[in-house]
This record gives sequence, structure tokens and C-alpha cells, in this order.
Amino acid sequence: MSDLAKARRLLARNGAWIDGVGHGYVLRVGANRRTRVLLTLNEATFRDLIDQPGLRVRPGGGWLPRPAPVTDATSPPGRPGMIEGVALVAERDGRFTPRRANLGQSAIGWLARHKDEAGRPWLSPAQVAAAQRLSLDAEAALRGPSLTMRWDALPRSGGGSATRAEPGDQALAAGRRVEAALSACGPARRMVEAVCIRASSLQLAEQDLGLRRRTGRAMLIQGLTALAAHYRIG
Repeated sequence: MSDLAKARRLLARNGAWIDGVGHGYVLRVGANRRTRVLLTLNEATFRDLIDQPGLRVRPGGGWLPRPAPVTDATSPPGRPGMIEGVALVAERDGRFTPRRANLGQSAIGWLARHKDEAGRPWLSPAQVAAAQRLSLDAEAALRGPSLTMRWDALPRSGGGSATRAEPGDQALAAGRRVEAALSACGPARRMVEAVCIRASSLQLAEQDLGLRRRTGRAMLIQGLTALAAHYRIG
């Protein structure tokens, strides 16, 4: 059995995910990085997995296999992870447009639903819209103009753009927008990247960045405020 076939079979297991290690990838089954490595993947195999079964960002780092598409149009609402609602999306001209959205699919969506002791939302509409725009640009950098997601077009934390795309590539342009936006976040860059791009929870981001507990929200708000100013939102 080839490594690609073995990887696809292992990814079908419950709890399977791909972890980035150095300049390569490993496949694990379990909740964290203490689990045993079942398979080491090269770049070519990883890119084949992007095409089939497809990969999505895993909260806490790494990638999960994309779920199989739902073909039954009568599937009931209220699926696990689905919180139907309306989100304000910032358009290119600065206007806010309400759109139907799954409010439960991202860490930002979770934060946007919470309020402080005075009943005020944790995040302002401008901060949420800025986070959504950054996420969309990051997804464009990953996806590229074809069906293959361009993971190499996305800037890595702590470094500049790691792009290897051809000049004029839409993924390269999106990667540059992501890099400029993250740079505008200043000291909060890594927190914004963890939550808005890597889909990490606040608690996990605090742990990964070595922050004291309950300090991540203030840093995230600081970064999102700078991000909204960068996008000229609000």
C-alpha cells in the first residue's frame, strides 16, 4: 500500500489529524501532540491529501480531513457545530452587509456571541469584521486560483511570507495581504494569527504563546482594533 493510500485510510479514523513538524508533516490519531506518530508525510503526499479528502485548519494547530459533503437536502438544522445566525461582513468599500452565517464555526464567532458583566459584547462589529476579512484572505492564500490550496502562500508565524508561487498568482497576492494585515497588529500579531487564521481557542493560544491565563482576550482585542484600523473598518 502506498503512503498516500495509507494516509487516506488513517485519516478516516476518528481523531486523525496532520501535524506540521519542522519542514514536514506527520499523521497522528489522538487529542494532542503526545500521541504516537503513525505516518510521516512528504510534501507531495500532503498536497495530494489537500485534493482528496481535503483538509481544514484544526483548532490548536495542524489540519483535519474535511467532512464528507452533506447530500441530503432534508438534513435537520442544529447539526453539531452549527449555530445559524447573521454576521456583519465588511465589504471592500467599508460598508457592512448582513449575511447568513454559521456563528459556531470559528473562535471569533464564539467570542462575538459573548458579553461582559455589563452586557457589552466582547468584540465590536468592526473587530469581528476585520477578523473575518483576515480569515477570508488567509483562506484565499491557502486555496489559490485552482482547487489546490496553497499552504505555502500563507505567511508563517514569526517570519515573513514563505511564498513559492508564481508572480501574479492570486494566492501570492492574498498571502501578501495577510502579511501586511498581521504586521499591522504589532505585538498582538501572534495572538491574532492563532485565533483568526489557525482557529485556535483563546485558552490554547495563551498556552502556546506562554501567556498568563485570561490575558489573551485583551491582547486579541488590541490586535483586532489595529487590524480594523488597517482595513479602515469602522
